[in-house]
Amino acid sequence: MRVYEMMQNGGPVMWPLLACSLVVMTVIGERILFWFQIKRRRNRQLLDEILHLAESGDWQQIKERTRNCDDHVIRVLNVGILHREYDMSKAMEAEAQNMVKKMSQGMTVLDTMITVAPLLGIFGTVIGIISSFKMLGAGGIADPKLVTGGIAQALITTATGLGISIITVFPYNYFKSRIEDAVHVMEKYATSLEVVYQKLRSGSENEA
Repeated sequence: MRVYEMMQNGGPVMWPLLACSLVVMTVIGERILFWFQIKRRRNRQLLDEILHLAESGDWQQIKERTRNCDDHVIRVLNVGILHREYDMSKAMEAEAQNMVKKMSQGMTVLDTMITVAPLLGIFGTVIGIISSFKMLGAGGIADPKLVTGGIAQALITTATGLGISIITVFPYNYFKSRIEDAVHVMEKYATSLEVVYQKLRSGSENEA
């Protein structure tokens, strides 16, 4: 069955389902591009170098080395270094939350589509079954094919809604796991920087 025929046979609820599928594809495409850029900007070697420079308190060198870097983890560390004399931990936490917010864009939409699409499908099926029973009441069972055909057509919306939901679940869980991994990496390096800075301060205080 072609898409056009499915749209016709499924009834008016197929149009909201089509809108749901377009929204899902748009969000998934945008998130794939976003995570590709995140991966391309990662610089693990520079991260380790920052921690090494922080051990000696060479903040100016860190600033120079990270000037044109777009790595989100390095950005979190830079914010912490910038506010090291005030509250490094809270500064990095705030920047990390800002990054997580960007990473989570579109996730609520996907989560909503996973729930709404099957419900719309069931709604369309119920409408179709009601119409079929009206035909049965008006014409009796002289031609049962009209009723069974109507029910079969009504089930198209349920199948479509479930299909949209199933297709959306996989990228949703993938993006969710990527966010969790990113949070773990930011926490790991932020904690390492705090430990290095605390050691550096303790050493300075002991010398004084």
